[in-house]
Amino acid sequence: MKTKIKHHIEDRHLLAYSAGALPEAFSLMVATHISLCDRCRAQVEAYDALGGAVLEAVTDSSDAGLDRALAAIDAVSPEVTPRPEPAKTGVIPAPLRDYIGGDLDAVRWRPVGLGVRQAILPTSGEATARLLFIPAGAAVPDHGHRGTELTMVLQGAFSDETDSFARGDVETADEALNHMPVADISADCICLAVTDAPLRFNTLLPRLIQPFLRI
Repeated sequence: MKTKIKHHIEDRHLLAYSAGALPEAFSLMVATHISLCDRCRAQVEAYDALGGAVLEAVTDSSDAGLDRALAAIDAVSPEVTPRPEPAKTGVIPAPLRDYIGGDLDAVRWRPVGLGVRQAILPTSGEATARLLFIPAGAAVPDHGHRGTELTMVLQGAFSDETDSFARGDVETADEALNHMPVADISADCICLAVTDAPLRFNTLLPRLIQPFLRI
């Protein structure tokens, strides 16, 4: 059964991924999402092809080179046929399994509080990637953002002030968003979250323990 995804990664992040301009944590997020999402995978392939056409035009300034570049651009826009959806087993998509060393049973969870657990993944210091485990019906403390946070659901679902998010969906949060994600009551929620700056918690206790949790 195919994953039905209604919240996608923004084009600016897909383009930066294609160009190799994202921090490792954000590249991991895009790779994980496009392993489930035909639409965003096709968009990345279009950007890849466009980049190749532009590079060819730069290296061959003749009229023939320009014509070939324009023809290549026309060939990938606006419709691109995506590759077949990659085979998936378990909860964790293949790009993310490489960082974990397996599926959920390989995750080394650490408690955060109120039943919430996290596992920080080994990525470069420009941004942070973590897995979050939110028990069914539980909430992440109310918080805002000092930068950008992308959160992708791997299992279960959560909702907040903006909408509801299920497997494969990605929420993009920035300095304008304050929210309190709540896991759906039907199942524990597991997410991949990446951030390029610390969160801004709105209550005292999370702020006190924040340095120890690297959130």
